[in-house]
Amino acid sequence: FRGEQEKIIQSVVDGNDTLALLPTGGGKSICFQIPALLKDGLCLVVSPLIALMKDQVENLSKKNIPAAALYSGLTYFEVTNILQKSVSGQYKFLYISPERLETAVFQDFLADLNITLIAVDEAHCISHWGHDFRPEYTKLNILKETFPNVPVVALTATADRVTRKDILTQLGVPDAKVFISSFDRPNLSLTVLGGRNRLKIMQEFIAKGLINRE
Repeated sequence: FRGEQEKIIQSVVDGNDTLALLPTGGGKSICFQIPALLKDGLCLVVSPLIALMKDQVENLSKKNIPAAALYSGLTYFEVTNILQKSVSGQYKFLYISPERLETAVFQDFLADLNITLIAVDEAHCISHWGHDFRPEYTKLNILKETFPNVPVVALTATADRVTRKDILTQLGVPDAKVFISSFDRPNLSLTVLGGRNRLKIMQEFIAKGLINRE
């Protein structure tokens, strides 16, 4: 495990509501995938982007871990088929958008889902997008209200103190354990140079192999 991963996973396994801040590429997904695999039942994952859902479902499926995603563009039959399979225990992970929570068909199945873990990916969207752009993010506390004994794990790569508080408030988990990993990336550096002779400087960087020629 890297950084705070083991502590985060242990917190979730112990049944704690948890907020985890890890840098991009820091392995956020396994912080809910491992606890979910250790538990019986379904892990419900709220994700903001279709591409992210499809990517994670594809990666899980390659490992023979049954997973599905509900996103716009699916037919009513496809949605109900996925939900019926989720109820019967054929999926370990079910990915949804926050908007999906409010649909009538999802509400019809919600109480019958054997949810044992709730994961909210890209949780900063609750604060940054939720109030105006995607207000459905501000209604995710319905999950904690419906499943009060199911741990919630929220994950993000970016959230200042105010945003962290907003995330916990909106999710209805004000007492969640909070883990903040170091965002130091020793493989990355930033250098500021003067604006003169830009082309010459870029040519020198390319010659040294510091910039990709493409």
